Amino acid sequence: MMKVVITGPTGAIGMALIQLCITKQIEVLAICRKGSPGLVYMPQNPLIHIVEANLDEYAALELPGQYDVFYHFAWASTSRESRNDVYSQNQNVTHTLDAVRLAKRLGCHTFIGAGSQAEYGRSEMPLTSRTPAFPENGYGIAKLCAGQLSRILCEQLEIKHIWTRILSVYGPYDDEHTMVISTIKRLLSQEELPFTQGEQIWDFLYSEDAADMLYRLAIQGENFRTYCIGSGEGRKLKTFIREIVDVVAPKQEPVFGAIPHNRNQVMHLVADLDELEQDIGPVTLTPFALGIRKTMEEVMRRLQ
Repeated sequence: MMKVVITGPTGAIGMALIQLCITKQIEVLAICRKGSPGLVYMPQNPLIHIVEANLDEYAALELPGQYDVFYHFAWASTSRESRNDVYSQNQNVTHTLDAVRLAKRLGCHTFIGAGSQAEYGRSEMPLTSRTPAFPENGYGIAKLCAGQLSRILCEQLEIKHIWTRILSVYGPYDDEHTMVISTIKRLLSQEELPFTQGEQIWDFLYSEDAADMLYRLAIQGENFRTYCIGSGEGRKLKTFIREIVDVVAPKQEPVFGAIPHNRNQVMHLVADLDELEQDIGPVTLTPFALGIRKTMEEVMRRLQ
């Protein structure tokens, strides 16, 4: 029976992966940031063991038990305002290497890191492991560096290394500042809905689908491979927004063009899943409207 470690487990992907592990009777060591507000939502289950530790404590962290797979999701300074905090982003690289050594101390044979589409910068083509990476902010640069250096360290420590570049995952427990969560909350409170023109081609993936991909990568993923984690289905952002409105509050009307694009706005973001499906098999995707409905139900539960 597989036993896994998950850092940063209280986000949308981490919580979905924990729920999947419970379903499959997999024991989980969940390493959470001290005082994380997401701890209150952590499932109470004998399979889940919670340890509170900050990223800068990983280097000296000694924990009992032996595990098989180490999922590293934890990352500091992820907000838009802090993504160019170069010192903090540089520390994230060091903490990723600390996580690799922690994985070794825990007996893990596989390390799976959570990278980002930000590693690519701007591209007009579907994203693969072979797409040139030209990150344009400190966050993307640090993610790219963390993926490359952790691969070298994993090779030195004889640990299987898998890096994932995750696109726009949404779902329950996601950060409230994301487009999906913030739009749902504004719709529920009947606030105005200003957006950009919404002409970007975007790729959204429901968190349960991302968790399934990550679970299957632990079993079937190839060593030293990089995989794009997305739906592979791109369409204009405005069509996703209209679908959110239709599910949550169909009588409200979004205002497109009310907000200018960010500087260096990415206009095309779609994953190519060929490499992923070659190694783990076909993936099943949750329809966007269904994923939004499930996410809305969790948002409403929290607001009660």
